Amino acid sequence: MIKVYYSHTPFWRAEVLRVSLYISNIPFEDVRISRDEFINMIKTGFLPNGKRVPFHQLPVIEVDGKIIGQTGAIARYCGKISNLYSNDNINAAKIDQIIDAATDITNIVSSTIREKDEQKKIEDRLLLKNKLLPRWFKYLENILSQETSEWFVENKMTIADIAMWRLLGWLTSGIIDGIPTTIVDNYPKLKNIHYTVHHNAKVQEWMLKTYGKEI
Repeated sequence: MIKVYYSHTPFWRAEVLRVSLYISNIPFEDVRISRDEFINMIKTGFLPNGKRVPFHQLPVIEVDGKIIGQTGAIARYCGKISNLYSNDNINAAKIDQIIDAATDITNIVSSTIREKDEQKKIEDRLLLKNKLLPRWFKYLENILSQETSEWFVENKMTIADIAMWRLLGWLTSGIIDGIPTTIVDNYPKLKNIHYTVHHNAKVQEWMLKTYGKEI
């Protein structure tokens, strides 16, 4: 049995794992870690069940008793067993670059979340809205413009699309002060990735089953 460990937040780093497994009907245990357990794990490097976390970070997955960390690595693992990755080396690398881009975007946004100085946070969010996020979205839009279908790779949905779906859901949710819900509107191909994954029947089923609503 595969176990996916993360907090209760439906963040892309964990949803790319959960959704890829769910879409392909691969059984897994969805282990949700409380805030106190998460803080303790960061400090100690151990999950509540005593399993050691390699980098004191979540998400991690457990496969046959072995814990594996790092979002890119475990997203690829879940993608491979779910047939949502690629056996072609070039296409696999093209998927990887999108996962890495999602990580880079997350890091620049997260740095503003950690900022304690409110004035500095306001300035950082303006930079995000006006320069940094549009720059990244333009890069991603250009990649999609070179493809022959609506997807990032291989004319079908992969973990790259699932990761970007949830990342964009977070960025357009309105919960990040200073980032408008319309931030992706000028990038139609990228916006379409979010729409198409979001309305996939199995993704809809996952959201309603797990959260009782669309997320």
